[in-house]
Amino acid sequence: MLEQKVPVEEEIDGLDPEAYHFIARDKQGRPAGTARLLPSGQLGRMAVLKPYRGQGLGSALLQFVVSWHRQRSLPQLFLHAQLQAIPFYRRLGFSEQGPEFLDAGIAHREMVMGSD
Repeated sequence: MLEQKVPVEEEIDGLDPEAYHFIARDKQGRPAGTARLLPSGQLGRMAVLKPYRGQGLGSALLQFVVSWHRQRSLPQLFLHAQLQAIPFYRRLGFSEQGPEFLDAGIAHREMVMGSD
């Protein structure tokens, strides 16, 4: 929110109560990353704190969420990726679909998880 300068009123969408929330923790148990999965299959709010980036934490968190999702009868997994994050999601099995669009003033593309 603060790092990307997204206004609070755009960040808070009222969907948290129905969402599944995931927190990655460091070796001392402190929160280091997060992700949110909606019942619609949409993954979002994926973030890793700066000190933990580049260490594989985001990949591990995403792989856990994908595995968790596959064990349940939820709709196809999809997300709205910021353009610079597309290669990250692509490496983990997502592919782009549809045109580029703006969300909170930031360019995004929809991505979907490939079929099993």
